[in-house]
Amino acid sequence: MTTKGHCHCGAIGWSAEGPPEHHALCHCEDCRRWSGAPVVGWIAWKDDQVTVSGSPVTYQSSEQGTREFCGKCGTGLFYRSPQFLPGIVDIHSGTLDHPESLPPGAQIMVKDRLSWTGGMADLPEFNTYPGMD
Repeated sequence: MTTKGHCHCGAIGWSAEGPPEHHALCHCEDCRRWSGAPVVGWIAWKDDQVTVSGSPVTYQSSEQGTREFCGKCGTGLFYRSPQFLPGIVDIHSGTLDHPESLPPGAQIMVKDRLSWTGGMADLPEFNTYPGMD
């Protein structure tokens, strides 16, 4: 089984062999600040299962981890932390070519969850941008 993904502009692509180690939605402030999103999906494989094409830019986001992104379009791609996730690369699941095929199995760092995300299912829904239906 091969899973593939890429950044917004296509300059960075990735592929992973075999099943992922996990797929979780992260609520931590660090992920929120870096991504600009209230929740971030991360799907992980062992380092030796992942192949990257292109040259992502690396950012040392903390003492424990690095984040990689496309220097051309800015898409966040990878997170690595040898201390907390040895031998694992976490990949933004929003970059999956077929995101419906691998749903998340957990929510993590819920201690940092924004209180209003619990009511998201109750918000009005629009098929497109409001007024453009």
